[in-house]
Amino acid sequence: MPKLRTVVLAAGAALLARRALRRRIQASPLWPMPALEEPTSGRPRSRALRLLVTSHETIADGVVQLRLEGRDLPRWEPGAHLDLVLPSGLVRQYSLCGDPEDTSSYTVATRLVADGRGGSREVHEQVTEGMELEVRGPRNRFPLVEAESYVFVAGGIGITPLLAMLRTLPENADWRLLYAGRDRASMPFLEEVEKLGRMGVPPGERSRAWGRVTVVEGRPDLDALEVGEGAAVYCCGPEGLMTAVAARFPDVRLERFAPRASSDGNAEFELELRRSGRTLAVPADSTVLAAVRRELPDTAYSCEQGFCGTCQQRVLEGEIDHRDELLTDEERADSMLICVSRARGDRLVLDM
Repeated sequence: MPKLRTVVLAAGAALLARRALRRRIQASPLWPMPALEEPTSGRPRSRALRLLVTSHETIADGVVQLRLEGRDLPRWEPGAHLDLVLPSGLVRQYSLCGDPEDTSSYTVATRLVADGRGGSREVHEQVTEGMELEVRGPRNRFPLVEAESYVFVAGGIGITPLLAMLRTLPENADWRLLYAGRDRASMPFLEEVEKLGRMGVPPGERSRAWGRVTVVEGRPDLDALEVGEGAAVYCCGPEGLMTAVAARFPDVRLERFAPRASSDGNAEFELELRRSGRTLAVPADSTVLAAVRRELPDTAYSCEQGFCGTCQQRVLEGEIDHRDELLTDEERADSMLICVSRARGDRLVLDM
């Protein structure tokens, strides 16, 4: 009983103390405290999942396909991609190329880039069946819109986001695909793509030169690409191919997995970190993120390619050269992804 009485008395004293503190706060001239503005830096874009690698398969020369299994996975629509956190901690983005209705697994594919930054080599050589990977997403910045007809242009591994679109379209949909690659052996999903092209096409029309699917080994002839009025044009592939398609069809929808280059190139500029009271120089051959982390090493970042949003920071002054593929127009008005974007003038001020 004495022990119980002590507990009751302690609880009562704590309650009285809380009430007294509340009365003091409410009597303060600063009450209610002004709400803090919601921070933008490091804002999470999606929850992380731990998925099991159940298949690691070579499906074309230099191309590996991963099957990642889990339970009740978030649904996705054609054009969506995942962030894969690789064993080394690198984060890379890969288009989903499986079945959007399958909530038990995700499928992605990647080509080995020998002179790349290491992500594709890690997928090919270090990711194995039975391994668990952290996955973020899905996210979709490349959605399939309703249109009278469709023209798809894929270069090599760029077929991956377009494949789910082709599977989703009705059999009687009016669509064309131009699929280019180094050679047929290096082009993933080629047999399935050609089969999809024959579906719904009368046998007498399958011998047309264009048909639904045109496969090109080498550089494609974009002049032969006919796009009717009201058609939606989609393109994914090497930067050179996307640049050429965009020059010919300005309304094309593009899917990039590398930072957007600026036609003006890079120049050195001054960067002020207002809250830290520091002023830095960002060299032409470096990034805002690199400059900031030399002064503030705990600054959050992840993909370093302008896709995940981890390094988003508020901009107080200066014109921004946005090179990301993530932020909305509203977000771009006063913030930037410091891993890829730069100043459009000679000075920027960040709220850091």
